[in-house]
Amino acid sequence: MEQKFCQSCGMPLTQDLLGTNADGSKNEDYCIYCYKDGKFLQDCTMDEMIEHCAQFVDEVNKGLPQPITREEYIGQMKMYFPHLKRWRKELTINEATPDNPALMGVKELIAKMADTLPVTFISSVDEEGYPCTKAMLSPRVREGIKVFYFTTNTFSLRVAHYKTNPKASIYFCDADGFKGMMLRGTMEVLTDAAIKQMIWREGDTEYYPGGVTDPNYCVLKFTATDGRFYSDYYPRSFIIE
Repeated sequence: MEQKFCQSCGMPLTQDLLGTNADGSKNEDYCIYCYKDGKFLQDCTMDEMIEHCAQFVDEVNKGLPQPITREEYIGQMKMYFPHLKRWRKELTINEATPDNPALMGVKELIAKMADTLPVTFISSVDEEGYPCTKAMLSPRVREGIKVFYFTTNTFSLRVAHYKTNPKASIYFCDADGFKGMMLRGTMEVLTDAAIKQMIWREGDTEYYPGGVTDPNYCVLKFTATDGRFYSDYYPRSFIIE
């Protein structure tokens, strides 16, 4: 059987450790130390729960081939806990978002990475349903944090993928800052003259000798719906509206 874990503290769950619902029945998500009679027993933040669990590192080490330090255990929990049901959160981000520090930080990070990193990784789905990823020059133009425009070859395999299945993702990676940003959405293949002219730059004739009207020059328009970022050793999912 698949091992289940408490969706609050991460403890392995067995039948005798299951918490209880308001009607007295067993709760399949939480342990008896976190959940009883339909209520959480601790009114705490995720970080406070991590600090609480860190005191049991010696007990955890009994089941490990090589012991870990308290700091290493905290680091692992900070990676793991955001995926637990109790702590899993999604930020909704849009251009009208109030000055919420958490939300503004995400928006600024997306914009900064898109504008300054030289390479963006884009993914498509091939004819067999496998994800395919390649490095691209970063977006030429963006509209806020939702729409990004790339140049590419009309006759490329990537374009063929997107024409068949528009599902796509793009990924920005700041290796020096140990930050990553994944955006999920759809990719459109555009060939109209106005759009091609909008993102054309001096020197593009090196790739497209025929200029803006070169038949092998087209535009990829990526529209994000949601994403996930990793920064300061902490992952977070979000929705873009």
